[in-house]
Amino acid sequence: MSMRGDLEWGSVPGLVRAAVRRFGDREAVVEGRTRVTYEELGERVERAAAACLARGVRAGDRVAVWAPNTLDWIVSALGAVSAGAVLVPINTRFKGTEAAYVLRRSRARLLFVTGTFLGTSYVASLRRAAGDGTGDGPLPGLPHLEEVVVLADDAPADFRTWKDFLAGGDAVPGAEVRARAEAVESTWPSDIVYTSGTTGRPKGAVITHAQTLRCYEIWSDLAGLREGDRYLIVNPFFHTFGYKAGIIACLMRGATMIPQPVFDVDAVLANVAAERVSVLPGPPTLHQALLDHPARGAHDLSALRLVVTGAAVVPLRLVERLRTELRIATVLTAYGLSEASGIVTMCRRDDPGEVVASTSGRAIPGTEVRIVSPAGETLPPGSPGEVLVRGHHVMSGYYEDPSETKKVLTGDGWLRTGDVGVLDADGNLRITDRIKDMFVVGGFNAYPAEIEQLLGVHPDVADVAVVGVADARLGEVGKAYVVRRPGATLTADDVIAWSRREMANYKVPRQVEFVPDLPRNASGKVLKGELRHRGATG
Repeated sequence: MSMRGDLEWGSVPGLVRAAVRRFGDREAVVEGRTRVTYEELGERVERAAAACLARGVRAGDRVAVWAPNTLDWIVSALGAVSAGAVLVPINTRFKGTEAAYVLRRSRARLLFVTGTFLGTSYVASLRRAAGDGTGDGPLPGLPHLEEVVVLADDAPADFRTWKDFLAGGDAVPGAEVRARAEAVESTWPSDIVYTSGTTGRPKGAVITHAQTLRCYEIWSDLAGLREGDRYLIVNPFFHTFGYKAGIIACLMRGATMIPQPVFDVDAVLANVAAERVSVLPGPPTLHQALLDHPARGAHDLSALRLVVTGAAVVPLRLVERLRTELRIATVLTAYGLSEASGIVTMCRRDDPGEVVASTSGRAIPGTEVRIVSPAGETLPPGSPGEVLVRGHHVMSGYYEDPSETKKVLTGDGWLRTGDVGVLDADGNLRITDRIKDMFVVGGFNAYPAEIEQLLGVHPDVADVAVVGVADARLGEVGKAYVVRRPGATLTADDVIAWSRREMANYKVPRQVEFVPDLPRNASGKVLKGELRHRGATG
């Protein structure tokens, strides 16, 4: 492995400067007709950092970005971090009140926000959520927020356009900008990533520059990312995986970033073919949609060589199809969470197909994973229990939230993930579920993700979620919420009869409800709580 990233570059701004030196005239970002080299990217980032200094941003201030995957996201975020600020990425699926909550909790001083995206004016939704209050900034309900910069050519009164904001930094001497960037220390926080809040309000995981660099040097190394790779970044930048396995990893290796603002399989196909994309990480649904697209044969996808995916459920067939039908040399799975810098385990490139499909790989170097019982005892391989992780990737805590931090970090540094998993004899981890989603059928532990994986094989099932509901005889039983494939005439009796043939009796759902779609939160996770409530009252 190359020299440890956190030592080599010291900080994210150090990494940006090194990338400019190492890959100067190589293409850094492609966005439509705009093509930016590493040298030009460095100049843009420095200009954005200068503008942050001109607006009074100090080291340690929180700066938020609420925008889709674009060149402007990359420049504004790296500019803020180069000015010593702590980046707070905000989920683009959030509504105004959810975004306002994150801005309030993080006490962000500056916000970069998209203009209109997917027909929604983010500025208008923020105004509705935070327009009233006692503050005297652009949004009185957010007294700490001094400035809102709209990443567009025009902005409402009280807000500033991106062009106008950048022009404000022209008077700041380059030496001052560089001095600020060089003063950033590896132990400082580089970002606060707010969890998607499946269990209540979002909480902000604090991650340092050293953690970010070390983890994504390891990720790049294990994935085999290399100079000249062309990387279609579909994973949202507001998510650790999009920002760090995307932007940060590309800066480390001299790969070309091709940001895609919306998950749309037609656009993915067109981009892969037109830009000779070689790297395409993303959720299993993306790769499934790509394989099943009727026009796939009309596009040249031969440049694709690396796919990294991850979820509790990655169908075995998907890994095999990617390798055989698309001839993708490297297909890897990984597991991570924001509280552990987004990466905990990862497959290795020489792992056999069944390991890639059925596990999320082994602990990354310098970290530990163990499985514990509810009483906290370490369990042997093959036994399901809560996944605990410890190492250089674990957050220092949730931002200004000691009580929530205490719930997940033990005194000796273990992070309680809240995920249920099993380790095999080689240390490969298989995530089976969330602890709170497990239910007990007549004394047997039933894991919804496992049942969902089995049901997902049914040819007429497009999407499925399983929850536990009360049962007089067995205590709890499974209820399946099923989305039929178009044209399917599947009945509840069909699903139950099929399940009896395919799975152990205690796993068989006793109730089936057909729905047009499943309720999901802003990160796309199924809202199991909502389904459980529906099951209890229905």
